[in-house]
Amino acid sequence: MSISQCERAVGRGRVVFLICSFATCLAFFVASNNSALAAGEKMPSQDRNERYERGMNSLRALDAEASAAVQKSLQDISPDMGRFIIEFAYGDVFSRPGLDPKSRQVATIAALTALGNAEPQLKFHIGGALNVGVTPQEIVEVIYVATIFSGFPAGLNAISAARDVFKTRGVQVSASTEGETASRRERGLKALAATSGGSGQAVLDSLKDIAPAMGEFILDFAYGDVISRQLSPKWKEITMIAAGVARGTMRPQVKVHIKAGARVGLTKEEIVEVVNQMAVYAGFPAALNGLSAVREAYAEMELQKAK
Repeated sequence: MSISQCERAVGRGRVVFLICSFATCLAFFVASNNSALAAGEKMPSQDRNERYERGMNSLRALDAEASAAVQKSLQDISPDMGRFIIEFAYGDVFSRPGLDPKSRQVATIAALTALGNAEPQLKFHIGGALNVGVTPQEIVEVIYVATIFSGFPAGLNAISAARDVFKTRGVQVSASTEGETASRRERGLKALAATSGGSGQAVLDSLKDIAPAMGEFILDFAYGDVISRQLSPKWKEITMIAAGVARGTMRPQVKVHIKAGARVGLTKEEIVEVVNQMAVYAGFPAALNGLSAVREAYAEMELQKAK
């Protein structure tokens, strides 16, 4: 064999070797990738099943009958939406341990009242609140407080939804027994002092140059007539945080009530959970803005402590 023939043979050998090596690597890659895909398919499926079960358990705790109807009602047009609701809203969010079931329903009723555009869902959660032990009177009081943030039309619509649910359930609201003898201003100043450190005069002064009557409305109506009423202080602040975050345009007021919530005993974890839950009802942008307000409010409180 000549030198040139040897060189050609060696060259062909190298090509064969490279082709074989490439084929071996490709086969290994495909096999590995298929294994990874197989494992990856199992993991989301398993994850989905666990999330789905958590979600169904959370949903059954609110309304055992409705839990079966959620996906059925969407089967003809969007079965994935039903799955998203069960897996994310109830499996990922409602099942979290940072907020008790009653407080979650208070936050939800507040948010849906403030949004004003989800009557069927509001009725469901009013019923769910009754099922977990929130009283009819407490539900009405939550709507009163949410009305401060959402306005009377939204408040009236929420009261109408509550009336329908109560009538269907055969429950009645106890007559109000507020029985306050103090003036509206005195009640307002007392309620404001309990949550905001006695800043009643500051509220009046801040609006004196443009709308002094607005300061009086805030003290006399918002605090004197509504916030002074006999609802748990924690639930009042949960209601106001949830309503403010859901509306998405009330950052200064949300910060005020985050601080007030901390003063009346809400933990940071509870406040964060209220805001997390708003992702389900008001969307991620509103919830993210709410979390930013939580961060700022706690930073300001830390600075105040350091002085």
